[in-house]
Amino acid sequence: MDACAAELEGQVAPEFLKCQIEIGTKVCCTIAQAREDLKRLRACVAKHAGAHNLAPIAASCHPFSDWRDQAHTDKERYNTLSSDLGGVVQRMLICGMHVHVCIEEPDRRVDLMNQLTYFLPHLLALSCSSPYWQGRDTGLESYRLTVFDNLPRTGLPPPMNSYAEFERSVQAVINLGVIEDATKIWWDLRPSHRFPTLETRICDVQPRLEHTLTLAAVTQSLSRMLWRLAKENQRLRVYDYFLVGEYRWRAQRYGVQEGLIDFGRREIIPMTALVEEIIELVAPDAAHFGSINEIETMRDIVKTGTSATRQRAAYKDAIEKQKSHEDALRAVVGLLIEEFHHDL
Repeated sequence: MDACAAELEGQVAPEFLKCQIEIGTKVCCTIAQAREDLKRLRACVAKHAGAHNLAPIAASCHPFSDWRDQAHTDKERYNTLSSDLGGVVQRMLICGMHVHVCIEEPDRRVDLMNQLTYFLPHLLALSCSSPYWQGRDTGLESYRLTVFDNLPRTGLPPPMNSYAEFERSVQAVINLGVIEDATKIWWDLRPSHRFPTLETRICDVQPRLEHTLTLAAVTQSLSRMLWRLAKENQRLRVYDYFLVGEYRWRAQRYGVQEGLIDFGRREIIPMTALVEEIIELVAPDAAHFGSINEIETMRDIVKTGTSATRQRAAYKDAIEKQKSHEDALRAVVGLLIEEFHHDL
């Protein structure tokens, strides 16, 4: 950690558990910039981990590690979390991916949050990388959310009418002494406490660097599409959050395999069709950012499957080769290590 911190100048930090490391790109105007920065960050972590006979993976759950064997980082923030949240936070052997998109006007930030929430299940479905938990196949594509949703102040953000309403709600909880600041609001999507951004937090972390960039590009382009509509006095319909929560669960359970609910058409629509709709919807915005290729990579994710699909395939292949359950899980970890290093 010290070696990474010395080389990466504030772009790396410890996480709650000592086995985790957090990296974050600088502010990037384009996905091309993000690619170069993220490649440098991942390569640095891999280099210094290798010096200790360790290898990093970028998946939202380790296939067989046990949270009871982990220790949390000795830091005031994390000591407080451990004290406040007890056994719930001890199980946080999970990793997520956050994407910040700058929206200068605070009220616009909240208005776009209300609308962008509709697309959170799409992003989750495309990102699933956590089918295994403590050595067992959970049957879910993203088990990470099952663990994370045990924390308070998680899940879909509540609809709000203004940034002032958001601030009043957060301040009410702060005044009660329940939390110190808005960083303890862990919704799937939130106005950032530190930056003039909307922070999307729904995605599983990606083993493959290029899939990370695709999800970032989609998030950026969807946000600009909504911003563009707002400039033309248009907006998307805000659906009842009970309904959005239903297809959030569907994305968590099935990923890209079984389709998501379209409440306008009252049908379950295959992800192939939904991806084409998103590509058409954000085409002007992807062109603006020069990220059409990254946006179109969504088609490949749906066609070949998410990381969860590849992990299960690696496990199945090992079992068919007469490997034990434990060795098959190690084969899954081997795949994740390989994918982490692939584009560096």
